[in-house]
Formats: sequence, structure tokens, C-alpha cells
Amino acid sequence: MQLKKASVLVVDDDTDVLTAVRLLLRPQVKEIMTEKNPENIPSLLTHHSFDVILLDMNFASSINTGNEGLFWLKKIKALKSTAAVIMITAYGDIDLAIRSLKEGAYDFVVKPWHNEKLLTTIQEAISKKSNGAKLSSSPADSTSVIGSELLGESEVMQDIFFKIKKVAPTDANILILGENGTGKELIAKAIHQHSLRADKPFIKVDVGALTESLFESELFGHKKGAFTDAREDRAGRFEAAHKGTIFLDEIGNISLHQQSKLLSVLQNRQVIRVGANEPVDIDVRLLCATNVSLAEMANEARFRKDLIYRINTVEITVPPLRKRGDDIVLLARHFITVYANKYMKPAPELAKSGLEKLKSYHYPGNVRELQYAIERAVIMADNDVLEANDIIFSPIEAAPSAENLQQETNLEELEKTTILRVLEKHHGNLSRASKELGITRTALYRRLGKYDI
Repeated sequence: MQLKKASVLVVDDDTDVLTAVRLLLRPQVKEIMTEKNPENIPSLLTHHSFDVILLDMNFASSINTGNEGLFWLKKIKALKSTAAVIMITAYGDIDLAIRSLKEGAYDFVVKPWHNEKLLTTIQEAISKKSNGAKLSSSPADSTSVIGSELLGESEVMQDIFFKIKKVAPTDANILILGENGTGKELIAKAIHQHSLRADKPFIKVDVGALTESLFESELFGHKKGAFTDAREDRAGRFEAAHKGTIFLDEIGNISLHQQSKLLSVLQNRQVIRVGANEPVDIDVRLLCATNVSLAEMANEARFRKDLIYRINTVEITVPPLRKRGDDIVLLARHFITVYANKYMKPAPELAKSGLEKLKSYHYPGNVRELQYAIERAVIMADNDVLEANDIIFSPIEAAPSAENLQQETNLEELEKTTILRVLEKHHGNLSRASKELGITRTALYRRLGKYDI
């Protein structure tokens, strides 16, 4: 069916939304009806046949369930309506909107929306309804990290892929939460790739590794002569990301003073280079990531709440690998192929004992730890099958045995001892040591400083 022949019902208690949608759709569709009160939906469905229903997620009604949109979606389905239901939601209700897909909604749109995107969504709903097709929950394409680097068939990962697809075209600031090694940077790359800024710069900054003295210069730039090593004018990372996306990793580890500087830039949409007086306008999409929980960040002594609100229009929580089920085997086989190609070796198969070991391990280092374990196994393997004893996990992540606990109960001492042993093994080579430990060089530097090694 064509859009011109479609009948559309819009249900929203916001008069401005109804007016805007009516003006947009009137020249595009055969019939457009609007309704403020969702309690009139049963009567409307009795007397009219609709191809598409745009349904708000939240109403100030007497139902008071906290998710009135889901209530009315179920009611529409109970009335045997064949209309494709598209939910209208705000940024903060995206998790609820994803749940609505499982309850039978066709799709959802985030307000404020781009008119072209809304029209496209309605047209797709009409076309796929006519063809009896279902919405694909995977936004993967040939150029995306989704499906090539960011993999997962588990329900929780499919939900994340769908959320990426919906929030990416907006300019919403996004906070990515998750343990170390879960793939937060890949999530950020995927959001950029699916955004309207995909052809513009994607700039990553590990702000947690920046010292107080480097923070402003690195992010905001400096003028020649601003400090001893400032031999020329230099643009900061925010200027480099102009019109594109800036990804601030480890945002939860910056000091309150750094937070104040960052908040000022985000509020004013301007940076002032160190040693300069003139502000420079910036247009960036902000993505942040941290392994610190929101509960910890909400402590005012650690993190400013006004900055949390600024960076957290939408949050995406990446699950630890131990909660992703069969994704463990999927990722292991992916890494086997990657490293077999890299080291020009035949890709080994996974023996039953190897599979059982992979599935039973708890992965404190998450996907990164699995990746390093598989790389090591591929390098060291002499056979075309990986057995359990071919797969060795990082000693720094391994849980201490009961004997070790009796000898050394201080976990920090255990970590320090492990780092010293691995450094000695590799004669102080930090790259090799960090690889065996299953952590990044930056993380190793932090531990060296922490233990005064």
C-alpha cells in the first residue's frame, strides 16, 4: 500500500504534537485523525479502520500505571486491530519503548523527530504490513561495526543494537555504562556510524588518563606560549570533533575541577584555548562511557549531578560477558578466525572440553579478556583443535585459590605481585606485559602509579 492511500490515527495528549503531525501528514495520507484522550480508542477502532496508529507512551490519565502507552497498546491488540502501532516516546523512555516492541508494536519514534524520518517509518510500517513482514531488530550493514566487530545474538545485545539504531540519528548525549572490557568504545563507534554525522570526525579521548595539567590543553587546545611546551597554536579535541562526534571514555574518573571545566563547555557550546581569550563555537555530538555505576556517580562528593544530567540524556548499559550466554562461543569463534588470519595459521576448531571451559568461566575481564585468551591460544596451538588446556585466562583476573588466600589475603598485594612477576618475565616490556595481563597499557600505567612500581 502507498502512503497516499493510508489512514492514520494519532493519539497523544499534547495538542502541539497533534497539530504538528496533522500538518505534516494531511498532504501525505488519505485520512488523518487525531485524539487527545486514549480512552476513546475502543470507540474509534469500532467505527474506523486504520492502517497506522501513532500512540504516545505517556498520558496524564487515571490508569496511572507509569506506562500507559503499553496499556493502550495491549488494548489495541485485544480489540483485534490490524493497524501497525508506532509508539511515540521521549529519550528517557527508550527502554520502555523497546519493551513495547515485544508487546506487538511495529516500531517507535523518539521526539522531537525529523519529519522525513517519521514519514519513512510510517511508509515502512504500511509496506511491511502489506507484505506481512516484520521489523528487523538488527541495524547491521556492510560498513557498521555491528555484525563485524560488535557481535551478539543474545536478547540483551539485540536490544542494544535496536536502541543504537533509534538514538543514533538524534543528537542526544549518550552515557554508555559497563564493566571494563565489555565493548563500550564499539558501542560509541556504532552510534556515530548510524548517526547523521557519520561522515564527520569521530574523536575518542581517554579523559580518565589525562592529568590535571593536560586536561584543558588536550580537550580545548592552547595558544603558542601558553605554557613551556606550547610551541605553536593547537586545536583541542573538541575543535577537532566539530560537526562530528566526541567520545569521552572513563568520564567517571575525572576530578571535580575537570568536571566544572567540561560542564562550562557543554553549556556554552564554546571552548576557550589555554592562553586565549576568544571563545570558539563548537558543534559536537557527545558520547561518554564509564565503568562507574550511576549510583556511585550520583555521589556529589565524586561527580557533579548537573554534569550527569548533561551527559546522560540516554543511557546504554552494556552487559558483562558472563550474562550473555551463547555469545561467548560466538565471540570466541570470531576471534579464532581473526587471529588465525592475522598470524597466517589454519583456524583451529573448538573441542568439547574447550567449549565447556569457555562457557563455565566467569570473565572478570569480559570480552577483552576472552579476546586475549583466544589470541594466545591461536598463537600457541600446535594442533587444529583447541582443547581446554590450550585456553589460558589472564592471571591478573583469575580468582585466587584457597591456598593463595591463606598465604595472601590482601587482594591489592596479590595484584601488585602478579604485575611485578609478569613485568620481570617480559624484562619490563609494558606492551607485552599488558597483553599477558589482559589489560590495556593505560590501565597498566594506572596500576604502576597506584602501587608505586
